Amino acid sequence: MPDLSRLLKLIEDLPEYRLLLEGLKSKSDRTVIGLDAAKPYVIAALYENLKRPLLVVTAGPENAKKLHEQLLTWCTHGQARLFPEPDALPYEHLTSDSTTELERVQVLMSLASCNSNVLGDGAPLVVASAMAITGKTTAYRDFVSACHNIELGMDIEPYKLLGRWEAMGYQMENLVEIPGTMSHRGDIVDIYPPTSEMPVRLEFFGNTIDNIRFFDPETQRSVENVSSVSLGPATELLAPWQMDKRSLESSFGSLDMSGCTEETKEQLQNDIARLLDGQRPREMQFYASLFNSGSLLDYLPEGALLVLDKPSSVEQAVADLDTEAEQMRLEKLERGELPRNFTRPYFTWQELESGIKHRQCLRLAAWGIDEPRLDFISAPGYMGQLPPFLKKTGEAADNRQPPGRPSIRAA
Repeated sequence: MPDLSRLLKLIEDLPEYRLLLEGLKSKSDRTVIGLDAAKPYVIAALYENLKRPLLVVTAGPENAKKLHEQLLTWCTHGQARLFPEPDALPYEHLTSDSTTELERVQVLMSLASCNSNVLGDGAPLVVASAMAITGKTTAYRDFVSACHNIELGMDIEPYKLLGRWEAMGYQMENLVEIPGTMSHRGDIVDIYPPTSEMPVRLEFFGNTIDNIRFFDPETQRSVENVSSVSLGPATELLAPWQMDKRSLESSFGSLDMSGCTEETKEQLQNDIARLLDGQRPREMQFYASLFNSGSLLDYLPEGALLVLDKPSSVEQAVADLDTEAEQMRLEKLERGELPRNFTRPYFTWQELESGIKHRQCLRLAAWGIDEPRLDFISAPGYMGQLPPFLKKTGEAADNRQPPGRPSIRAA
């Protein structure tokens, strides 16, 4: 993937961009109008200049994926992350894709690390669709409290450590080869944190951690010795494994199954029995709304910038999701496939709006009369003709402006 980050400095020569930048540095909200094709460039430039966490919200999932891919070409070291939508629609009883959940957890951990300094460093740039931010996740406080460090010389019983990791969503396997798994063989404990490029091997001497090293998951060979490692959850759903059995029974006991079919009752009761026994049903995320109450907005660090791409479209997308989900809920109730008092697994726009108001916000509007305008002019197409492109690029570089010079002016 090409790295276009060196071109970001060109926009700094434009007075109107500097005015926008100064306004954002003063922590005030801003609304601007600009060409859709120029948005990745502007967002990447702001991210580079502000050096603060950014959350960019678009209306649709495809828009979010496209913007994320574009930002990867503008940002150095691939800092841009995509916060994907849950695999299942609200109230759907489906098995979740572990890859999607791990990607969501990676974003939560990157944001949590900026707030708490528990994990990693650097300011994340996150792209999410309206659907992605509406889904309820684990409360920020619960997520951060699960994060911890493992250090050389630490005294802890291996089985106690494994039990803690199991409550954080890690699955026990014979070999650790993919993120979110762990294993135990004699004095050796392996774990693969979702945020790590490689799994970690702990070697115990009794109950003392005698060695910590990264290893290659394919060859299982050690790569690098370290003195400590930071670990976070491998799932968005933590509460069922942090609650005592009585509290769990109370949560499930409050479900009104009087209108459910016998088949639905049996399925729910079997899943509940597994949960009470400490197991994880395949459709675990279906029950997340009974425990999760957190929003992605809760994870934004102090000083983060929230960017709304076409705010009216984002609001409409959230409203459409609410309408569709409510229709699905009514249909499932009519068919006896859902408890009558099943908790709503997503936030409405009114609920999200209160969180948005407490964040500094940049609104990239589609139109407006009194708003500043970023009038980028589309660059000409070269249709694969490299020599004309190189010539034009050279001329633009000499003049310190991109080909097809973008003009930025006040509306």
